Amino acid sequence: MENNNFKPYVPANKVTPELTVTSVVIGVLLAVIFGAANAYLGLRVGMTVSASIPAAVIAMGVIRVIMKKNSILESNVVQTIGSAGESVAAGAIFTLPALFLWASEGIMDKPGIVEITVIALLGGLLGVFFMVPLRNALIVKEHGILPYPEGTACAEVLLAGEEGGSNASTVFAGMGFAAAFKFIIDGIKAVPGEISHTFRGFGGTIGTQIYPAVMSVGYICGPKIASYMFAGGVFSWLVMIPVILLFGENTVLAPGTETIGTIFATSGASGLWGTYVRYIGAGALAAGGIISLVKSLPLIIKTFAGAMKSMMGSKNSGTERTEQDINMGVVLGAIVVLTLLVWLVPAVPVSFIGAIIVVVFGFFFATVSSRMVGLVGSSNNPVSGMAIATLLIATLILKMTGEVGSGGMHAAIAIGSIICIVCAISGDTSQDLKTGYLLGATPKKQQIGEIIGVVASALAIGGTLYLLDSAYGFGSDEISAPQATLMRMIVEGVMDANLPWNLVIIGVCVAVVAEIIKVPVLPFAIGVYLPIHLNACIMVGGIVRFALDKLKRKEEEKTAIVNDGILFCSGMIAGEGLVGIVLAVLAIFGVDKLLDVSGLLNLPLWASNLGSIIVFALIIVSVLKFSVWKKRGVN
Repeated sequence: MENNNFKPYVPANKVTPELTVTSVVIGVLLAVIFGAANAYLGLRVGMTVSASIPAAVIAMGVIRVIMKKNSILESNVVQTIGSAGESVAAGAIFTLPALFLWASEGIMDKPGIVEITVIALLGGLLGVFFMVPLRNALIVKEHGILPYPEGTACAEVLLAGEEGGSNASTVFAGMGFAAAFKFIIDGIKAVPGEISHTFRGFGGTIGTQIYPAVMSVGYICGPKIASYMFAGGVFSWLVMIPVILLFGENTVLAPGTETIGTIFATSGASGLWGTYVRYIGAGALAAGGIISLVKSLPLIIKTFAGAMKSMMGSKNSGTERTEQDINMGVVLGAIVVLTLLVWLVPAVPVSFIGAIIVVVFGFFFATVSSRMVGLVGSSNNPVSGMAIATLLIATLILKMTGEVGSGGMHAAIAIGSIICIVCAISGDTSQDLKTGYLLGATPKKQQIGEIIGVVASALAIGGTLYLLDSAYGFGSDEISAPQATLMRMIVEGVMDANLPWNLVIIGVCVAVVAEIIKVPVLPFAIGVYLPIHLNACIMVGGIVRFALDKLKRKEEEKTAIVNDGILFCSGMIAGEGLVGIVLAVLAIFGVDKLLDVSGLLNLPLWASNLGSIIVFALIIVSVLKFSVWKKRGVN
């Protein structure tokens, strides 16, 4: 039921600055920064993190502290625009790198920057416009029913404005420290970015990366999610790989072309992981996505029906400032034009049937995504499951209608990319509108801000993907692009039926067993699919968070410590991502070789590993310095 007694922080009859030149410029800058940083992070670990709260505290630090302006709604517009970058990046990097992977195999040409930009733009704008008519039904009418955890948390951060300067400095400190650590590890290569040990006669491998952003993911996600991912990595690297080596050392097993023992002798455990175990992980991850979607089906159907009923019965004709949306005629016209552009723009390889799939699935999943994030938060929104379901159905329809081969595969990924971006943006928009509803923002101005953020992010994402591919290559150790590799496997499996299905089905069964014993499937499946070194680094972050959660302090102080850690880690993710982009530029021009001091140092293995451990310890200490040991004023 609608809460008619609710009063926002800024009354409807009070007009304060919102969509200003300042808020747009800062917001666009943060959208590009957090978009690039999350693109880099997602391509490394298959996950992205919310940019709303870091963007909000940076906005307050700049607007309140530096510019001496007291405008909470202006800061809200900054985080609205800034968070769009992370969502566009998430939708794009989970799917579009599949096209680069096919291009590297000679199956098709690389997608042009124009194609990537147009796909990101169409998906992002559709996500915003699909959400506009749902705002009154989901945000207003169900206030008090749908908590929208991230949106509410962001509003609380903005309301705690007197702490804006301190919080913003914590984010910036995280960016600076991570930039320094990243430059030491991957810039001058003073220490290896990974420590590893393979057990003789066993074949299992254990190790960890030492990157600040990866550890920060574990801290932000918390110890439970981190432990499930690490358990998946242990299953792959300390169970499956030794078993494959034990029983098949002298066997040539497809898709490998040499004996298993030869692969292990040449490439170690990572060779067996790349040849066999990643297909098991892909099966587990695909099954995990579908299981999460199936489990959500009753809620999805109820959600869609309820949202449609509320929307149809909603007059939404309020003239008060806090009730103003973008004109519904403009919204419907924009959706029609965008759908036609999906079909007619030459840069997007989607037919009329594909455009129909986009608008039907797009609106359905936008509705689902908007309500799901209201109930369970953005991190639990089954976007990957929606993308997998879309790809499976779209690829089958395209194959039945004669769109096969590389053209059909290209079209399937384009459709899947648009839907994935729609899901990510609609969920982000609904969280932002919840923040605005609590604060007393003007919805129309927030929606325009979201559009601005989408446009800025879409213009930047194509160059970011090209830059990272040119410097490192998708599918490499640096940026493995796990989600996009999975999407590629799904499309190939439907189109060509050329996947090693025995391995994939083993992965599906692993996911089913995990579900039966009540282990959260998706984090466990991601752990099976990713290298253990990455999972172990995430686990370290989870352990640090666990230690801070268990501190014997007053509840308010402990909450402040944990939240400062989250802000510092958010800054570290952004800082490492930005330096990763800078190093990619240097690598393209060959400057990276001039910076490399590893050859000059020529340290023995034990010494270089010790150096890595020391750097990793310093990263952990920096988190403690800006959380547990941070000086706080006494109330």
